[in-house]
Amino acid sequence: MRIGKYDFDTERKCYIMGILNVTPDSFSDGGKFNNIESALRHTENMIADGMDIVDIGGESTRPGYTKISDEEEIERVVPVIEAIKQRFDIPISLDTYKYKVAEAGISAGADLINDIWGCRYDNGEMADVLAKSGAACCLMHNKDNTNYKCFMDDMIAEMKQSVDVALKAGVAAEKIIVDPGVGFGKTYENNLESIDRIDEFGKALGYPVLLGASRKSVIGLTLNLPSDERLEGTIAITVAGVMKGISFIRVHDVRENARVVKMTEAIMRGYING
Repeated sequence: MRIGKYDFDTERKCYIMGILNVTPDSFSDGGKFNNIESALRHTENMIADGMDIVDIGGESTRPGYTKISDEEEIERVVPVIEAIKQRFDIPISLDTYKYKVAEAGISAGADLINDIWGCRYDNGEMADVLAKSGAACCLMHNKDNTNYKCFMDDMIAEMKQSVDVALKAGVAAEKIIVDPGVGFGKTYENNLESIDRIDEFGKALGYPVLLGASRKSVIGLTLNLPSDERLEGTIAITVAGVMKGISFIRVHDVRENARVVKMTEAIMRGYING
């Protein structure tokens, strides 16, 4: 698929999406990179460590987060997008579910919109912005409860609704990535199942899959560890995802995960010529 001016072989490779939170309150790294200088320095380090896409977030979406206005979110992300675009040659993802923020971000240079509500937060405005701009998008599964009759079937059906909203607005199918939404509208068991069966999720939908579980509570609950001690758990999820065919992995710790992806892909395909 093509994201901005960049081509991605989503059938044969897994790419690293590095997290850049320009927020004061994100669950794992809030306040670390919420000025231009530190954001640029962290971006440079992540590129050196093997990042393929930088994902910029201006509003924390951790459990119990405080929602901010469109204007405040735009003020946080647009200068960072512009600065990264001027300094580095790397595709930029903007993590937002608000269409006005997406519109401003795309105008500033964002190549992809990472929407945690999968074009279902508003009345179709996000899908219209995506269609008109031609930007790529990652549509995530999300809901405000954990009510499922059959978790996997329901999640896939709800994800298809998000995809349909985008397609009906005119978003090109080749611009869509899907994400099962680990940590959003799911129980602990649902989160584990969404990771274990992510290959089924991808096959049922027919789009490249992004997995984002870096440092999340599913790891903390399993290992009884705080967010800053969840690297090994994140790596275990990365290996599982790559072996089940994901195309993108969204992580905080780029260097370690990039090495793990490379080794896992070598085990899977490194002995095959051509």
